[in-house]
Amino acid sequence: MPFPFGAVITNEYMKDDFLIKIETWHKPDLGMQENVHKLEPNEWKNVEAIYIDIADRSQVLSKDFKPDEDPAQFKSVKTGRGPLGPNWKKELGKQGNCPYMCAYKLVTVKFKWWGLQNKVENFIHKQEKRLFTNFHRQLFCWLDKWVELTMEDIRRMEDETKRQLDEMREKDPLKGTSAADD
Repeated sequence: MPFPFGAVITNEYMKDDFLIKIETWHKPDLGMQENVHKLEPNEWKNVEAIYIDIADRSQVLSKDFKPDEDPAQFKSVKTGRGPLGPNWKKELGKQGNCPYMCAYKLVTVKFKWWGLQNKVENFIHKQEKRLFTNFHRQLFCWLDKWVELTMEDIRRMEDETKRQLDEMREKDPLKGTSAADD
């Protein structure tokens, strides 16, 4: 039976007043299902569905745009997929031989701090959308790097990445994506 992937981030100082929880279901469809996380009706009515189109350049901040990570420009040598045009989902749905899936993400944010709650929660949601958009664009454009990997290859890469991250945490300065203010 399939299960969702998830991550939970908390803060020791704020205890139960701070939480970021990300739950992901991967489904073999084009993103048309509602409530795949099976939320109760009273919870579901408060959910805002946000659709990410990895080929839509307008969903990417100009400072995040990289031509070599643009699904509207990328063509896979190994699979022949791409570039993705404006109607790529409709075109993909008509093809019977091309596998596809949708990542349904449920992001729960709790920041209980009077006067800042809405602003911080909205900011976190905005940054999560940015991360998901950029990551999934990269994932498609890196297709030729991962499409033929075996589970053994993946496990070896995971071990090597863990070793590198542990080493970086010990000696390198902080790296990564900074928050965007738009």
